Amino acid sequence: MKAFMASDVGKARQINEDYYYASSPESKIKLFIVADGMGGYNGGEIASKLAVSSASNYIISNFENSKGDKESLLSLVKNSSIYANMVVYEKAKENEDLKNMGTTLDICLIHENKAFISHIGDSRIYRIRKEFMRKLTKDHSYVQQLVDEGKITKEESINHPKKNMLVKALGCTEFIEPDATIKGFIKGDIILMCTDGLTNMVPENEIFKIIKESKENPSEELVKKANELGGLDNITALIIM
Repeated sequence: MKAFMASDVGKARQINEDYYYASSPESKIKLFIVADGMGGYNGGEIASKLAVSSASNYIISNFENSKGDKESLLSLVKNSSIYANMVVYEKAKENEDLKNMGTTLDICLIHENKAFISHIGDSRIYRIRKEFMRKLTKDHSYVQQLVDEGKITKEESINHPKKNMLVKALGCTEFIEPDATIKGFIKGDIILMCTDGLTNMVPENEIFKIIKESKENPSEELVKKANELGGLDNITALIIM
């Protein structure tokens, strides 16, 4: 298993509020996390780092105590998000400047040909299998709700003025219910975890093409392309293959 990572502030922001974690190649625990922070003076930067560190520490500390079956590992990643939410929420209450901070949080734990996923917000996880790229998460956004309700089309959602409005984010409320799912991850599969600074800039078909044709680090090439097309937000891409 190989992992490629890249994160950049982009061309329009002063601070990179994205944060990620990737376990070392020799680690028994194959854990990958991406977060996109938001809010307040330095709030987004603090929220994303705190969420990633809290979730990763929770999983690493409790991995050996889990039964190792599908149900326990899915509970582990889901509970790590719930724990991270509590940590970020309590931190925000301590400081008025951090009052409205929050973050997206996507967690992917790879174990025995399965990906255990927890998801909050509008960062995304995709899986490429052969010649097909599938989005494994659903955006917790106002625009996604409009699409689900049939009020706008998927094509209309791409340039909607409220596309960045979240309906669920980590750290903004005392309790959170993350999406949690198990997906297959077999030989030849590729997983992409990314923030919306990538997907708002680069079309999915172009993302697929860059990953499949990359000769070196596809994450760096995706970040470069997002910046070439405007770089209007922080950009993070983490690829597992």
